[in-house]
Amino acid sequence: MYDSNHGLWIAHCDKGPLSIVGKMANRHGLVAGATGTGKTVTLQVMAESFCQAGVPCFMADMKGDLSGISQPGKTSGFIEKRMPEFGIENPEFQSCPVRFYDVFGEQGHPMRCTISQMGPQLLTRILGLSDAQEGVLNIMFRIADERGLLLDDIKDMRACLNYISEHASEYSQMYGNIASVSVGGIQRALLTLENEGADKFFGQPSFDIMDLLAVEGNKGVMSVLAADKLMLKPKLYSTFLLWLLSELYVTLPEVGDMDLPRLVFFFDEAHMLFDDTSKALVDKIEQVVRLIRSKGVGVYFVTQSPTDIPYNILGQLGNRVQHALRAFTPRDQKAVQVAADTFRTNPEFNTYEAITNLATGEALVSFLDEKGAPSIVEKAKVLFPLSQIGAIDPSQRSQIINRSRVYGKYDKLLERDSAFEVLMAEKEKQIKEAEQAKEEVTETKGKSTKAAKVPAGTAKKKNGIMSKVVKAVITAVTATAATAIGNEVSNKVTGKKSKTTKKDNAGKVVKNATSAATRTITREITRSILGNLGK
Repeated sequence: MYDSNHGLWIAHCDKGPLSIVGKMANRHGLVAGATGTGKTVTLQVMAESFCQAGVPCFMADMKGDLSGISQPGKTSGFIEKRMPEFGIENPEFQSCPVRFYDVFGEQGHPMRCTISQMGPQLLTRILGLSDAQEGVLNIMFRIADERGLLLDDIKDMRACLNYISEHASEYSQMYGNIASVSVGGIQRALLTLENEGADKFFGQPSFDIMDLLAVEGNKGVMSVLAADKLMLKPKLYSTFLLWLLSELYVTLPEVGDMDLPRLVFFFDEAHMLFDDTSKALVDKIEQVVRLIRSKGVGVYFVTQSPTDIPYNILGQLGNRVQHALRAFTPRDQKAVQVAADTFRTNPEFNTYEAITNLATGEALVSFLDEKGAPSIVEKAKVLFPLSQIGAIDPSQRSQIINRSRVYGKYDKLLERDSAFEVLMAEKEKQIKEAEQAKEEVTETKGKSTKAAKVPAGTAKKKNGIMSKVVKAVITAVTATAATAIGNEVSNKVTGKKSKTTKKDNAGKVVKNATSAATRTITREITRSILGNLGK
């Protein structure tokens, strides 16, 4: 509850109201307590106070209970009992302006981010990668950046991983070994994440952080994230909220300490953020939490025990509300002691015993004073909310979504020429060029073969010509020789004397045969050539 007299009034003790000092609200805070002790109502009361002061808030709704902040509350027996305790006579029940969001786009406007925005460090966490796989992932981001490849969604990342795997020998010399085993491990982890619904989270249009800073009717807008389904995927949930916090840190300008923060960020089930988290990432979270206050943002962790928060981060949480903890086991007792040790001691009661005996709605409260020092812890009762306690029905949620000023801004998934489209186009071009080159080689080879090949008819013609020539030669030689021999025989029979010797006669026979053969060969070749020219 916020008013000019009490400021950000959260709880009430015997000494009076306990309020968060406006200019100290960006020094962060903690709401802790066992299940069923009233943490959700405390969160709602805090968010209402900031809303009425004109400070927008972001909060994750684990069970749907926080959706009631969108509707005015009603008087109940519990509230009537508490009214005189708080000195309230006529509570002004009122709602808060609300925008519902949902990573999966089912119970609110989709909240997306791109692979590039998430970055290799957060992706390593969400995918559970080894050191070698993280190295390959960093190489992928470097190559994508150098080539101007946009990494919007999972298929872009998968296409880029395939690309660096195919060109591993080329890039390994420059960036180090790109093992196919590591690429395969990342691909399998990516498939698992995709099966969990992360394909709906990565993409365009990405969420505009400035939409979290909206104010309507002088009230800060409550951005409520439906997380009942998301919390079943702890790594996706915590990584998404850490990305959101990191984006706020990077985007918002430095403003220093203000009278009121620009935005308050409630991180429910905060233990999920630190489970199975590397030291490097915890250091990153600590850095963001420490520095983001200068951007005018307050971060409030909501969890069961202070031991869920790393010590270095816990020390930065100045505004604290501690609900009851149980101390049945040695481990529980240690957690209670840690919680007690984080408060400035009140001599009027034993802090350790008080934590174990608090009733539902009661808490130990310590807020920072005007100088930034923690106040003495007080046993107090948390105020009742002025908005509805409990979930709203689906029809009410739909009406609020449809009336929202960001309706239609994120609801339709957009596709642009990112890494997948660019790399697929390159591959198709390479395939087409290879096919064309293959066709050209085949065509050139066919022409060469055709030019070198002799037609079967030509060989037959050549063989026919040679047969005729040989035949003619033999015929001519035989005929000439026969004629000469016949004449010689005739002379012998008739008694005519030859004027030449036997040797001369033999020479004449050969000479005559050769002349006849030459004439025959010439005649047959000429006839063959003229015949071919005629054809």
